Amino acid sequence: MSKTDTFFKYITDGNATKGDFIAVGSAMLDGETVTGAHVKIPLKTMNRHGLIAGATGTGKTKSLQVLAENLSDKGIPVLLMDIKGDLSGLAQPSPGHAKIDERHEKIGLPFDAKAFPVELLTLSEQDGVRLRATVSEFGPVLLSRVLDLTDTQSGVVAVIFQYCDDNKLPLLDLKDFKKILQYTTQEGKAEFTESYGRISTASTGAILRKVIELEQQGADLFFGEKSFDTQDLLRIDGNGRGYINILRLTDIQDRPKLFSTFMLSLLAEIYSTFPEQGDSDRPELILFIDEAHLIFNEASKALLNQIESIVKLIRSKGVGLYFVTQNPTDVPEAVLGQLGLKIQHALRAFTAKDRKAIKLTAQNYPDSEYYDTTEVLTSLGIGEALVSALDEKGRPTPLAATMMRAPMSRMDVLTEMELGSLLSKSKMVEKYNETIDRESAYEMLNEKIKEAEADEAKEKAKKEQEALKKAESKRKTSTRRRSTAMNPIVKVLTSATFIRSVFGILTKVLKK
Repeated sequence: MSKTDTFFKYITDGNATKGDFIAVGSAMLDGETVTGAHVKIPLKTMNRHGLIAGATGTGKTKSLQVLAENLSDKGIPVLLMDIKGDLSGLAQPSPGHAKIDERHEKIGLPFDAKAFPVELLTLSEQDGVRLRATVSEFGPVLLSRVLDLTDTQSGVVAVIFQYCDDNKLPLLDLKDFKKILQYTTQEGKAEFTESYGRISTASTGAILRKVIELEQQGADLFFGEKSFDTQDLLRIDGNGRGYINILRLTDIQDRPKLFSTFMLSLLAEIYSTFPEQGDSDRPELILFIDEAHLIFNEASKALLNQIESIVKLIRSKGVGLYFVTQNPTDVPEAVLGQLGLKIQHALRAFTAKDRKAIKLTAQNYPDSEYYDTTEVLTSLGIGEALVSALDEKGRPTPLAATMMRAPMSRMDVLTEMELGSLLSKSKMVEKYNETIDRESAYEMLNEKIKEAEADEAKEKAKKEQEALKKAESKRKTSTRRRSTAMNPIVKVLTSATFIRSVFGILTKVLKK
């Protein structure tokens, strides 16, 4: 048996599956594609998370596109984070090309150009289905971690949430939260001190500054109503294909705090609302996080710990997370160790640091008698990648330098007209794009403050009126006393002693 035949058997045996799968391409040996040596990813293990990495221009986005398309075809919904703005083409079929036909002939897979059901989502003022969450839904723990608060400040946030729960004050947006922050140390200081203990202005001031920083990154657009229901990510179209939900993030590349806030909120909501799946044969939802370094580079330690915890736990809900980035070292080791699928495109070694990073990356892959992993990493062409997945029993499949299949949809963005047409047909836009500003903590506290001020004014007026009445009564009493008091001269003239003296004198005069 020739080396090629031995290699073919090694790859096909290692990728044999009993259940459904996605074929991503065909394995390569000595730089040549071995037709029919298909590299497969079992659907059963796609909730074990994954990584798509490689230098700029090596084909990461196309690999993401291929996985999203095939998952949709299998009836599995997808959520894509489109930071570069180059994924909307999934809504239109590929125009085809001779090179695509040549590639698929080598791989041994048919090429079928097609469009996919796409929903465009947005966190900002871009066109698309608006994604929002209320501050109450976010909760005190996640909010504290996003704001990177100290333990003392986190305790203040917890007390504020408790106060709002106790007093039926809805915390919907950041305007509500800022108002209650100010209320705790101003108009409501006495009330808070009596029921929850003293809250210092230093703590509320520090929290307020962090909230304003988050606001400046556009979070005021994210917090509010109508809240997005994560169940709407699980929609299937009339042909049984899963919707590909594309979150447009092209205008928030320089606002990683907002991106991290959304991601943490979304993952927490999915984890709390999705039912346990156990060891199912297929995932419920797959999330692709493009430019993943934006989350990890700017994240606080507390936020990283939260993300790591959710990554470990969320797969039991049938949800897979796939991080797309230039270098695997962009992803924390604790997260990297949880990733079952790795699609590694070429890395470039321009510096000693680059060469060291490549050696470290090579150590993340299984050993292979057919490849020098370090060498292959720098010699892969565009659209080629080292692939290592998990088989249906959770064991690593054979490492394969793979000629990746081409996307079935357009490898380019939609035109403005096509975007407009897509959005005009969306039922989700109608459902979520109405801005609701119902009465919440901000309005209720303002009303409470007005009532308190009115009561205070009434009490003050009452006291002033009572003081005036008292002064008037005192004046009248004083006047009355003065009017009834006897004149001293009259008093002497009418006294008994004076009268007796006068009578005595008169008697003596008359006797004479």
